[in-house]
Amino acid sequence: MQAKKEKSMKSARSFNKVIEIVNKYDADSTKVIAIMQAVQAEYRYLPEEVLTYIATMLDMSPATIYGIATFYSHFSLKPKGKYIIKICNGTACHVKGSGKLIEQITKKLGLEGKEKTTKDMLFTLETVSCLGACGLAPVIVVNDDIHGQVTVGQSLKLVDDILGKESNNG
Repeated sequence: MQAKKEKSMKSARSFNKVIEIVNKYDADSTKVIAIMQAVQAEYRYLPEEVLTYIATMLDMSPATIYGIATFYSHFSLKPKGKYIIKICNGTACHVKGSGKLIEQITKKLGLEGKEKTTKDMLFTLETVSCLGACGLAPVIVVNDDIHGQVTVGQSLKLVDDILGKESNNG
């Protein structure tokens, strides 16, 4: 019995940030998407055990929470890097050369096969259907910074600049 209580206490401590976020939204299940967005901002993805914990706190089924997390493309169940690079491959961007950008950044980051995140968790590369900035094609978004009319050279410089900044901070 004591071991179970200790495990419960340890679990509660490890979810302090989740508790804080859920309480910020008054543990209101109608605000579940906002809660999940805030949790993902904290962890950079939605860990399975955190989804279960959120379900418990909101008195919802884990299946419902998981359904929400998998329905919306904004949510991720896999860890993402510190820098999320989104390359638009919609029609306008594709015609303007986004395929080359994807190819060269994938190579630069050393990603192979279906890998999207570097082993050091610094970068995640995502290809998206449209970023809504067709007039700026091809477009790359790094976290919240939009870069338009990007050439291969400029895209590789974006990565190099981040690597330089990180090595100076490390």
